Amino acid sequence: MKKFSLSHAQRASVFAHAHFGNLSFRTTTRGHSSKMVNRLTYRRRLGWNTRSNRKRISKTPGGRLVYLYTQKKGKVPKCGDCGHKLSGIPALRPYDLKHLSKPKKTVSRAYGGSRCHRCLRDRVVRAFLIEEQKIVVRALKSQQEKK
Repeated sequence: MKKFSLSHAQRASVFAHAHFGNLSFRTTTRGHSSKMVNRLTYRRRLGWNTRSNRKRISKTPGGRLVYLYTQKKGKVPKCGDCGHKLSGIPALRPYDLKHLSKPKKTVSRAYGGSRCHRCLRDRVVRAFLIEEQKIVVRALKSQQEKK
């Protein structure tokens, strides 16, 4: 029967694994200060650090450190003309917006929830001036016909 000889580092590793389980030892570059570090693993199938796989560390009542998955933040809707954020409309994800009632998703005026108040004022003024110009053109035509 052959005896297996282990180096000092291998024996320390086996001892640590037998006594501390999932904990690993991390040493600095000089090797004299060691610190126990808890290893964390993903709890879901996606194993890449992507935007949809964001997480934060939480301590359980049993003292374990685990990952808790965080949801993406919602974005505030923006004006279709100028791109400013629309006030009065919450920044939610599409799923949450789907479950909100209509008054909570819009502002009660023309183009509410689509255009900001500045762009709406510009549109109203522009429409009014165009109509005024049409009236002036009609009046000038009728004056020329009378002559």
